[in-house]
Amino acid sequence: MDEPPHVSAGVTRGKEPPHPQRPSRRAVLAAAAASTATAVPLLSSTSAAASPVRPHGQDLLYVGTWGRNQVHAVRFDPVRGTMNSLGAVAEVSSNWVAVHPTRAILYVAGAEPGGFVRTFRIDDASGALRKTGEIETEAVPGGSGGLSYIGLNADADTLLIADFATGSAATVPVRPDGGLGTVASSVQDTGSGPNPRQAGPHTHHVVIDPSRRFALVADFGADRVFIRGYDRATHRLSEGDAFYATAPESGPRRLAFHPNERSVYVLNELTADIEVLRWDARTGSLSPRQLLTTNARGHTGTTSAAELAVSGDGRHVYTSNRGDNTLVVFSADPRTGLLTEVQRLPCGGVTPWSFCLHPGGRWLFVANKASATVNLFRVDPRTGRLTNTGTAVDIPDPDCVSVRTARH
Repeated sequence: MDEPPHVSAGVTRGKEPPHPQRPSRRAVLAAAAASTATAVPLLSSTSAAASPVRPHGQDLLYVGTWGRNQVHAVRFDPVRGTMNSLGAVAEVSSNWVAVHPTRAILYVAGAEPGGFVRTFRIDDASGALRKTGEIETEAVPGGSGGLSYIGLNADADTLLIADFATGSAATVPVRPDGGLGTVASSVQDTGSGPNPRQAGPHTHHVVIDPSRRFALVADFGADRVFIRGYDRATHRLSEGDAFYATAPESGPRRLAFHPNERSVYVLNELTADIEVLRWDARTGSLSPRQLLTTNARGHTGTTSAAELAVSGDGRHVYTSNRGDNTLVVFSADPRTGLLTEVQRLPCGGVTPWSFCLHPGGRWLFVANKASATVNLFRVDPRTGRLTNTGTAVDIPDPDCVSVRTARH
C-alpha cells in the first residue's frame, strides 16, 4: 500500500511513457474519489484480441492499476504461453482485484476513503465487465491508502479485507451467486513502529488458517501478525490481543501457509526478509523458526519486498523484491517448511508490485508497476525455477493480477 520506492527510469514498452515522478498519495486519492465505478461498454478498438468469442481453452487475466482508476483484461493461452491485451474493461479505483474461484465475478477494492468493494459480472466471451454491486466497508471513512488487499477464504463464502487506511481487518459474507452481503465484522489493529510510515496500524493482508478457526492479519504499521478467532457460521473475526511480533521496523506485508498446515511464511516489506514461523492450531500461536533475506548480497539503496506465494505442492516459495527488481525462489522442506534459496533473477521490468501463480502451476505473471508491464515467466514444476519468456503486455501502473480460468 506504500508509495513505490525510488527507482531509476526503466525502459517502458509500447505507448506508455516511463514515470520518473510518481503521483502523490493525495493526488491518487483525489482522483479515485472523483471517479465513478462504471463498466466499459466496448473493448478498445486498438486492443490486440477484441474477438466477440472467447477462444477455446484461453484464460482471462484481470489487472488492477494503481492510481489509474481502471481494470484491464488480458487473454492468456496457457498452452502457447501468449498474452493479448483487451484494454481497459472498467473505469474504477482498483487497489486490488480478486476473481471468484467458480463464479464469473470479479471483486475490486478501491483506494478512496470509505473502503469500497465493487462486484462485476465477467463476460467470458469478451472479457468485458458489468458492475453488479458495491459496498462500503468503513463505518467512518479512513485516511490515505484505502484498501490494501481483498481475497476469498478456501470455502469462497467470505471476502477478507485488509484496510490499510484504518488499520483494520473486515469480513463480508459471499452469497452462493458470488454477490456480497453486508459487513459481518471489522476488527481494529493496534500498535506502531519506529519507521515514519509506521505512526499507527496499517493492515496489509488477511488469511484464514487451514483449521478455519483463526485469521492471521499482517499489520505493516504495527510490526505484528495479529491472531484473530474466525467463526465460519457467522463469517466474523473476533477481538483479542494475541499477536506475533516481528522485528522493529520490519513492516509485515504478506502471509502464506505451507500445505503441511504447520508452517507460515511472513514477508516483511521494510526489511525485505522472509520469516518461517511454526503454527500451532490448537493454541492459535506462532513461533519463529527461520529468517532469510530476499536482498541480493551487497544490496544498497531502497529495501522493499512486495509479494509472496507458495506453489500448490508446497515445494517452492516465491517472493518479489522491489529494491532489487528481482524475483527470488526458495525450495521448501515438505516436512518442516524451512527454506533454501535456489534462484534469483530480474523481474523483467521495474518495481514488481505483485505477481500471481497460474492455477495450473506452470506460469507466473508479474505486475511490474513502474515499467508498466505484466511479464510472463515459465515455472518448472520440478525445480520451481523461473524462466522469463520475454512475453509481456503493456498496462499502465499494474498493481495485481487475478486469473479467470477457461475451465469455467
